[in-house]
Amino acid sequence: MGYGYTGRILRVDLTNRKSEVETRDDDFFRTYLGGRGMVAYYLLKELPRGVEPFSPENMLIFAAGPLTGAAVSGQGRNGAGARSPLTDGFGNAEGGGYWGAELKRARLDGIVVSGRADKPVYLWIHDGVAEFRDASHLWGKTTGEAEDIIRAELNDRAIRTALIGPAGEKRVRFAAIVNDRSHVVGRNGLGAVMGSKNLKGIAVRATPGKGKVELAHPEGVQALAKWMGSHPELVAGLHDHGTARILRSLSKAGGLPSYNFRDGHFDANEKITGQTMSATILVKQETCYACAVRCKRVVRVDASDHGSVDPLYGGPEYETLAAFGSLEGIDDLIALAKANELAAAYGYDTISLGNVIAFAMECAGEGILSPKDLDGIELRFGNARAMLAMIDKITRREGLGDVLAEGVARAAQTIGRGAEEFAMQVHGQEIPMHEPRLKRGLGLGYVVSPTGADHNHNFHDTSYTKEGDLAQQLRELDPLVHALPADDLSADKVRMVVALSNWMHFWDSAVMCQFLPYSPQQLTDLMNAVTGWNADTQEYLRMGERAATLARLYNLREGWKSEQDRLPKRFFQAFTSGPLKGTALPQDQFAAATREYYHQMGWDDNGVPTPARLTELGIAWAGEQRAAER
Repeated sequence: MGYGYTGRILRVDLTNRKSEVETRDDDFFRTYLGGRGMVAYYLLKELPRGVEPFSPENMLIFAAGPLTGAAVSGQGRNGAGARSPLTDGFGNAEGGGYWGAELKRARLDGIVVSGRADKPVYLWIHDGVAEFRDASHLWGKTTGEAEDIIRAELNDRAIRTALIGPAGEKRVRFAAIVNDRSHVVGRNGLGAVMGSKNLKGIAVRATPGKGKVELAHPEGVQALAKWMGSHPELVAGLHDHGTARILRSLSKAGGLPSYNFRDGHFDANEKITGQTMSATILVKQETCYACAVRCKRVVRVDASDHGSVDPLYGGPEYETLAAFGSLEGIDDLIALAKANELAAAYGYDTISLGNVIAFAMECAGEGILSPKDLDGIELRFGNARAMLAMIDKITRREGLGDVLAEGVARAAQTIGRGAEEFAMQVHGQEIPMHEPRLKRGLGLGYVVSPTGADHNHNFHDTSYTKEGDLAQQLRELDPLVHALPADDLSADKVRMVVALSNWMHFWDSAVMCQFLPYSPQQLTDLMNAVTGWNADTQEYLRMGERAATLARLYNLREGWKSEQDRLPKRFFQAFTSGPLKGTALPQDQFAAATREYYHQMGWDDNGVPTPARLTELGIAWAGEQRAAER
């Protein structure tokens, strides 16, 4: 087989408890790569139209990439995907840690799971064999408890796990898959799909001394690893304070989501910044496989009003601090650390979990939810105890928690009485902790994302307002782009969004951490050193566009429409206070930018990829299949 991948995909039938390995050739990987591209291929090619997310027919796909497991910073990740129970469309997310690299070392590029076990099971992958193991005794356990039990009964502390917690078992629609206890494949409710299949987790152990990832040019990989290791200043802030280092600056700029996106600043932001966490409850920094950056937070609290906080579940990153903190008006850092621990233990996407609670807080404040609806919980902005209580309610699907477990879009429909106005979501997925009234290209990225609102495969305008290294790197993708103000929504800004988002789709197909400061040329050189392909940056950019286009086709097939590519109306209303007071998204400009995005992607006025563009991307089959299914 080629370099950078094994050519082996494990197919698992849970219903009949059977597994087999299918092989894929170089052409397959050079077309679909891995991660998002591989997920999109299998969902569109093999999953019948209209399969419900919780049906046994739904496929749950774990996809590494060619870079996964190579000894260079940033590659310790894996993708996962399914039809999402949150958006009813293309579901895909990535997680870090060590599980993905262990899967690759176990000589697998991915796992495609179908069916439903008749009782809880977990998969045990080792020595080239996949075993079905009883998980009845693990059902109801937290991710940490389950990992400890699996390692003990298999007598190996080096086993790596991808597990769901009680949230996935209860089919909470934004439940996550948790790698190695503290690394989360968070978005799109993939943990709920896993729970619907009675699959508690997948434990992996490569044969010791074997399973090394084969590289075409190891010296090229080593050179980039050495470069990263010799330039610690490039990631110093990420190492010292994690992703939460940006919380302070976002609040100062007026782009920190606060009080369910009513405001863009949080007066008490200093109490919950990454810098404050580093100075108080941080005990160490952890990392992912072979990564020198060590950005993962590990916090510890031995005793507090909210109990202790277990360091084995890591610590909160930016999205978590903002989602449980400023979004809910809470400035209690220890409560936020406890919420992070509960989310990892129960198996949650913290972005969606924080959103549904903030939504309920606003509904309660507006009188839409009565005290009777709240089961005695004083659900208001700023109440940390109420936030922690609601996490437990949602996990148990008890009372209002059962309604919120469906996500804000469905919860708003159930509650009614104007609740839809406060449901901050796109295509059913809750909006991340980045404000479109500050970053307008990002808002466009939210509505055209194939997974619903997402901040990772997106354009963050504030990084490209001045000429410099980042703007120059973007010109490696498209030589015609140039720095623009954050509030610009011209065709030139759309061009920047197209170029960068397609590149991010490539990163997610290669399955590479997006926080690392690699230029397009460096990543191109790394890909070629791993695979031996000798491709240029434009070919890799087309791989990203291909993945995004396949995902768009899948969503259209399953009923998504262009008129649903829209933001909540709150973003078209002006802030009433803070640094961006009086600022709103201009609705007409935003609609025009959305149409311009369609055209620049080679889609028609209804957001449908044209046959000509599909042919250019080498995926004409996808359009022909969709037409045949209508």
